[in-house]
Amino acid sequence: MSAPNICNGDITLSQQIVSSSAGAFLTSVMVTPMDVVKIRLQSQVHPIAEGECFLYSNGLMDHLCVNCADPKIKAPCQWYNRPGHFTGTIDAFVKIARNEGVRSLWSGLSPTIVSAIPATVFYFTIYDNLLHTMRNKYGDRAYVPLFVGAIARAIAVTVVSPIEMIRTKMQSEALSYREIGNALVKTIRNDGYIALWRGLGPTILRDIPFSALYWTTFEALKKEFMRYFNRDRTDFAISFTCGAISGTVAAVVTLPFDVIKTHRQITLGEVQTKEASSLRKQFQERATLPLMRELARKQGYRALFAGLTPRVAKIAPACATMIASYDYLKNVFSKRNKETCRLNNLSG
Repeated sequence: MSAPNICNGDITLSQQIVSSSAGAFLTSVMVTPMDVVKIRLQSQVHPIAEGECFLYSNGLMDHLCVNCADPKIKAPCQWYNRPGHFTGTIDAFVKIARNEGVRSLWSGLSPTIVSAIPATVFYFTIYDNLLHTMRNKYGDRAYVPLFVGAIARAIAVTVVSPIEMIRTKMQSEALSYREIGNALVKTIRNDGYIALWRGLGPTILRDIPFSALYWTTFEALKKEFMRYFNRDRTDFAISFTCGAISGTVAAVVTLPFDVIKTHRQITLGEVQTKEASSLRKQFQERATLPLMRELARKQGYRALFAGLTPRVAKIAPACATMIASYDYLKNVFSKRNKETCRLNNLSG
């Protein structure tokens, strides 16, 4: 890709990184309290058994959580095990903030900042630069965002997959960041290097169609909104609306693959805590499509769309916040670059 021309409003690589980092951080900060409250409400209805695992996502990443009541888990009691009786969402927000401190509403945010924000920056930077290159070559065609979104996500997921696998093992075994080396050695010794990419199949089947659908829908909607409001550049409101709609469409279509990915990750955590090697082999070595067929046969096809409402309620605002913040900051940098160039030309 050619060097950015700031006089034309292009932004630099560092400005892209700042924009995507700020968007990812804002998304995590906004979405995390909603999921913390949701998990606390669920846990009082269905208490988490000893050694039981569950996944929660705060908009940018999945967290594998294990009940601290299990004697094999050395970690102190976590936020999702704290007692409390809540009559509803608002009541939970108020009581958690009052009794446990406002910071409790952002429990689990630290690993997101450490792990998910760099991955998100990597993904958005790849997408933006590929989109710029492909549009210069093929023009502003409708299929360009589809292919670019799929390619960018495939690269990002493949690169990040080993880190995600190690992180999942660390969470399931209650390891600290200092023990990440031991976790890596243990994983390779037990399962070989290929284990670092275990679960990549269903992740790709979920994330690549999600990204292709999301970016295709987003770019098409953004173009229509800009034409309707007679704008030559998007703004926060347009990007937010388009992001929410696009995220909803992509989330619904790819939900079955997300269900399988969730089952794989939860089983991994339970295997590690219960040391059931036969279960690990039985579940992890099976392909995605046979697992989907078995799940549909045992629980019905509705099981493949389990959690549709909370997934959409989580992904829509997360996608909207992320892309709106990202586009807004890119516009700010673009205007500043043009102004800087203009002042330099005047002074020259």
